[in-house]
Amino acid sequence: MNEVVGYARVSTGGQDLGLQLDALQAAGVKRVFKDVGSGSLRSRPQLDACLERLGDGDTLIVWRLDRLGRSLRHLLSVLAELSERGVAFRSLTEAIDTTTAAGRLQVHLFAALAEFERSLGQERTRAGLEAARARGRMGGRPAVVTSRKLAAVLAMRDQGELTMTQIAEELCVSPASLYRRLALHRREAEVIEAAAT
Repeated sequence: MNEVVGYARVSTGGQDLGLQLDALQAAGVKRVFKDVGSGSLRSRPQLDACLERLGDGDTLIVWRLDRLGRSLRHLLSVLAELSERGVAFRSLTEAIDTTTAAGRLQVHLFAALAEFERSLGQERTRAGLEAARARGRMGGRPAVVTSRKLAAVLAMRDQGELTMTQIAEELCVSPASLYRRLALHRREAEVIEAAAT
């Protein structure tokens, strides 16, 4: 039998679920899963239980979209999962109903807008990095193994008295950082050697 399930959430224990519960009940929902806690929390046990319960032919109803998703990306991920499992979705405030063509179109528009926003963000980041490089600035964290430390590493390694772990301890860097820097140094040397021949 197809089940109509509701999900309600408030951010703090001091807030009241009453408005959401009344709206869900008026929409014909008999079983409501309720979470109390910030929308940004990764763990929402009642939402997890709700999603686990839903199956093909069931319907999930929320009072408003922001009750379901932590972010637009998370919301779209949940909606995509529901769609794949054959679960219909309704949001009462926004009048979204994925059993209708208009409702499915709204969800697709949200997804397209989210993708557009992501692409704009990536383009802005790339443009910012290129502008910084053009001004001579490089992004990222400062190197842990500086040129001076690298010279010391090479000298100590060539003496052969210390292991790489001991050299790392002497220079107060992790062995992993040391090995990464040495690998980069080798690649740079190979490029210079190849260019010279």
